[in-house]
Amino acid sequence: MTRTPIVGITVDAEPAGGWSKLPWYALRQNYASAVARAGGLPMLLPHEVDLVEPFLDRIDALVVTGGAFDVDPALFGASSRHATVTLKENRTAFELGVTRGALARDMPILGICGGQQLLHVALGGTLIQHIPDEVPGALAHEQPNPRTEPGHTVAVKAGTLLAQIAGAAELPVNSAHHQAAKDEPAGIVVSGRAPDGVIEAIESPAHRFCLGVQWHPEYAISAADPKIFAALVAAAR
Repeated sequence: MTRTPIVGITVDAEPAGGWSKLPWYALRQNYASAVARAGGLPMLLPHEVDLVEPFLDRIDALVVTGGAFDVDPALFGASSRHATVTLKENRTAFELGVTRGALARDMPILGICGGQQLLHVALGGTLIQHIPDEVPGALAHEQPNPRTEPGHTVAVKAGTLLAQIAGAAELPVNSAHHQAAKDEPAGIVVSGRAPDGVIEAIESPAHRFCLGVQWHPEYAISAADPKIFAALVAAAR
């Protein structure tokens, strides 16, 4: 029997209050369900920075998830921090560590929303700290309609990994972010853009599977979304 690839999925962290009187981890079920439907075995990764290498020894692929927080601008060389920026330092430290370790091992990686931004930084890129202040005429990237519906489209660059996976030149996507990848430094290929020019997908051709998407394919709002998870799991076999 073929071994089921283990896909590590980073989780969110919240302080005491709400669900628990002590600090707690959280993950929307559709992240794990999307991996399972694609044939992977989901493994949730708590933010134990000292255990990055043992985690990497056990997983076959990595999904870096999103969340209502931002990568510290100091990590990509910014001299100031926008007033809207919210940090979760321990989560970011863990995710940067596990992402850099996965890159070093050439392990398949999928970055989703904030995970795409973190992957961009790990690969040497910088971020737009607040889209409305930096992109004239920007779309509503924090869409007002439900995340189960598309908010805008993404133009897919021909010849890229994303184009190969999606099999389409344009995709409907959901949108829930106020930051975005800012540049296209050496080693990074921008494979998708919104109509306003905002970067929506990145990849690293130097790695066997290294893809970041700014939307949330775990909601499966288009035929391409499940294909992204299927391609990740296939790369991990």
